[in-house]
Amino acid sequence: MGQEYAVTPWEVKGKVDYLRLAREFGVQLLTDEDLNLLKGLTGGDVHYLIRRGFFYAHRGFREILERARSGESWALYNGRGPSGDLHIGHLVPWILTKWFVDKFNVHYFFELTDDEKFLVRDGYTLEETNRLAYDNALSLIALGFTPDRLHIIVDTDDVAYLYKIAVKVAKKLTLSTVKNTFGLTDSNNIGATFFPAMEIAVAFLPTELLNSETPVLIPTAIDQDPYFRLARDIAETLNYPKPATLYSKFLPGLTGEDKMSASNPDSALYINDDDKEVRRKIMNAFTGGQPTAELQRRLGGNPDICPVYRYHTLLSDSDDEVKRIYEDCRGGRLLCGECKLILYERVSAFLNRHRELREKAKDKVSEYKISVKFK
Repeated sequence: MGQEYAVTPWEVKGKVDYLRLAREFGVQLLTDEDLNLLKGLTGGDVHYLIRRGFFYAHRGFREILERARSGESWALYNGRGPSGDLHIGHLVPWILTKWFVDKFNVHYFFELTDDEKFLVRDGYTLEETNRLAYDNALSLIALGFTPDRLHIIVDTDDVAYLYKIAVKVAKKLTLSTVKNTFGLTDSNNIGATFFPAMEIAVAFLPTELLNSETPVLIPTAIDQDPYFRLARDIAETLNYPKPATLYSKFLPGLTGEDKMSASNPDSALYINDDDKEVRRKIMNAFTGGQPTAELQRRLGGNPDICPVYRYHTLLSDSDDEVKRIYEDCRGGRLLCGECKLILYERVSAFLNRHRELREKAKDKVSEYKISVKFK
């Protein structure tokens, strides 16, 4: 029997076997044929997060690419359960989504689920999750989206855009289906059982707002699949196109976990970490290196199990640089301390610039709200 693990939209436990998880969820792996079709639509370009296999599985991605090839409409959708602990891993799907927006000039709908965070997590007031939703939106805007393409939805403020669709969705889902799909029990509040209808509703919203059949592509981590598996199951019964998904793996924790842990602040690089804290976390990170520099030079390291190397693959757009780091580690020419310093400089530059852009975005959030563009 394979190693046991658990993956739900709210919790990931154990060491994840991504190929096994794809089989269990019934999703398709990205193929060379998929990548070649994407490359043909973008002038030969495939984002490094896809070509390096971080985004590795999908539902219906080929159908979206065929629509793009034929000039038919489609849109992008993903979101965030707002909290105060926003880290680099949260930005990764948004970075890929920005590439899709730039390449295909499509609309992007982003849901901030302040209702969900209040309903399923202890310790948050609704006022707090709503405030955090607007704070988290700053990091999204800071990535360079323009108001004509990005449309931000804050659930409790913009429920009028979602509720009619959510009610229709809710009528198609039995309580048994929702409980089994999301691992809910009789002890969960009834709000938690209704919330999936809200997240599914955004997948159908572009068709309503744009007055034409507009399926969405959802770049997200694979733990979100249960929502969109249900959405695809009921879409045609509601006369909506099936949403497509593009699934990523999880960013490993710096301290060796298979996924960053909110209970261990040292496992992730948070956007509010100052340079001193970033350096401390990176320099103390788990690696695939040898116990001593002498052994590292003689035997080489193992970048395949190293979260420091994984961060390089997610933050550097240079394939040559990533390949060089891999080979130099394997060959003993790059010591772990040297590799960590390279990563620190990259992350420090990224976060300092990101925080500057967040500050500039503070007076612009209203320009991105869905209520401003679709009245």
